[in-house]
Amino acid sequence: MMGLMQLDKLSSYNLKSQDGSRGIDWWIFLAIIPILAAGLITMRSFSGNTSFATHQFIWIGVALLVFFGVSNIDMRFLRSTWVSVTLFIVSVGLLGTLSVLGKVSHGAQSWFNFGVFSFQPADFAKIAIIIILAKYFSRRHIEIANVRHILVSGFYTFILFILVLMNPDLGSAMIIFLIWLGMVLISGISKKHLLAMAGMAAICFVLLWSFGFKNYQKARIINFIHPLSDIHGAGYNAYQSTIAVGSGGLVGKGVGYGTQSRLKFLPEFQTDFIFAAFAEEWGFTGVVILFALYGILIWRIIVNALHGSSNFEILFGAGVAIFFIVHIFINVGMNMHLLPVTGTPLPFMSYGGTHIMSEFLALAILMAMRRYSRSAHKDATKNEFIGPQ
Repeated sequence: MMGLMQLDKLSSYNLKSQDGSRGIDWWIFLAIIPILAAGLITMRSFSGNTSFATHQFIWIGVALLVFFGVSNIDMRFLRSTWVSVTLFIVSVGLLGTLSVLGKVSHGAQSWFNFGVFSFQPADFAKIAIIIILAKYFSRRHIEIANVRHILVSGFYTFILFILVLMNPDLGSAMIIFLIWLGMVLISGISKKHLLAMAGMAAICFVLLWSFGFKNYQKARIINFIHPLSDIHGAGYNAYQSTIAVGSGGLVGKGVGYGTQSRLKFLPEFQTDFIFAAFAEEWGFTGVVILFALYGILIWRIIVNALHGSSNFEILFGAGVAIFFIVHIFINVGMNMHLLPVTGTPLPFMSYGGTHIMSEFLALAILMAMRRYSRSAHKDATKNEFIGPQ
C-alpha cells in the first residue's frame, strides 16, 4: 500500500496552473528523435539495399501522425471500466485468432499478414494490460494487502501471458508479466505476498519448461547458462552480438564499417540485434549517449506520471515507464549475452512498424493525460476515482 501512497504524495509536488503550455513534453520528443535517427542510420549502413530504412521511415511518419493526433484527445474516457474491459476482450480475441490466421515468422505465429503490412497484436496487448491494471489498482490500492486483488489482477495478466506464449512469443509474454509485476510492486505489495509470488513464479517456470516451452526456446535458455556450449547453433546469435558489442571499443569502427554486420556474421541486425550493430559502429561513447537519451525518456515519463490528475493517470504513467524499461533492459541484456535471446525489440531503434506504433501510442496517451494533469483538486479526484470500497 505504501508504494502508491508515496507516489501520490510526490505527485502533489510543484503543481502548476493549467494553461496552453501543457501539451507535448518536448524533452521526450527531443530525446526520441536521435534514437530514431540512430536506428535508421544503422539499418541503412549495413543492409544490401535501403528497404529497411525506407520502410521504417514511413512507419515513423505514420506513428508521428498518431502521436500528435492522439495527444490532443481527452483520455479521461479510459477511466471507465467498460473501456478497459473492452480493450482487454479485444486483445484476447486478436491473440486467440492468431493460432488460426497468424503468419509464422522465425518459429512464432505472432503476426497478421495483410500483404502491404503486418500487425502484431502482442504489442498492443501490452498497452491494454497497462490500462486495465491502472484502472484496477487505482480503485483498490488501499486494499492491495488483500491477496485477492493480486490474484484478480494476475488472472487478467495470466490470460494474455498464456495466449502470447502459445504463439509462441516468449519475449512479449515475459514483458506482459513484468509489467504486471512492476505495477503490483508500485501499488504496494506485502513482503510475504512477494515471497509467495516468487515461489509461484518458480513453479510456473518448471511447468512451462516441462509442457510450455518449444525446443528452440529451451535451447536459448540452456545456451544462456552455458554460453559456449553451442556457438554454431542456438548460441550463434548471442555469441556474434557479444563480439560486435566488444569490438566497438571506445569510439566505434565508424558508420558502415562494422565487420560483424557488414560481413553478415550478426543476424537480424535491423531488429533483435540492432543494439550490437550500433555499438560496433559507435563504440562505448555512442552507447553512453544512447543510454542518456533513454534515461531522459524514462525520467520525463515518470515526471509526467507523478503529476497525473488521479491515481489512474499516475499508475498508467508508471506502467508506461515499466514498459520501456523492460524492453530496453531485455534487448540490451540479450545483445550482451546477459539474458537469453527472446526476440524483444529495442524501443524506437529496431525495425518494425507495430512496435513503433505501440510505443508512440503509449506516449501519446500520456501526453493527452498531461493536458489535464491536476485540473481538479487532489482531494476531489481522490474521492471521485478511489471512493469508498
